[in-house]
Amino acid sequence: MSGPFFHMIADGPKPVAPYSHVVERDGWLFVTGQIANNPADDSLPLPAGIEAQTRRVMDNLVHVLRGVGATLDDVLTVRVFLAEFQRDYLPMNDIYLTYFKPGKLPARTTVGVTGLARDAIIEIDMIARRAAD
Repeated sequence: MSGPFFHMIADGPKPVAPYSHVVERDGWLFVTGQIANNPADDSLPLPAGIEAQTRRVMDNLVHVLRGVGATLDDVLTVRVFLAEFQRDYLPMNDIYLTYFKPGKLPARTTVGVTGLARDAIIEIDMIARRAAD
């Protein structure tokens, strides 16, 4: 496999900008940052609070990964963007940890930002690699 392959997941979160959900090359999966929009109905408001938004973002990422035959077990690195870093860092971590197996956490960077699309308070992107057959 070489590529690149540009994946749009048919029932995935509606893009809020021009991008592919995942770009793949040689088993590497570059997963576009997701916010807390609802894939079933993008017209719904984003959930309130960092806990609900973190859950929705992680669920969106799981959905996108599943759409290309991958899981969170394949994730090597994560970037988290927080609009309210001081307020949301600790409660975000509490939710984030529930999505990964103990002792199997990807490398991660978390940064505070001045704003995100649709006034989201969190966005997360990932890089994964398919396991060798």
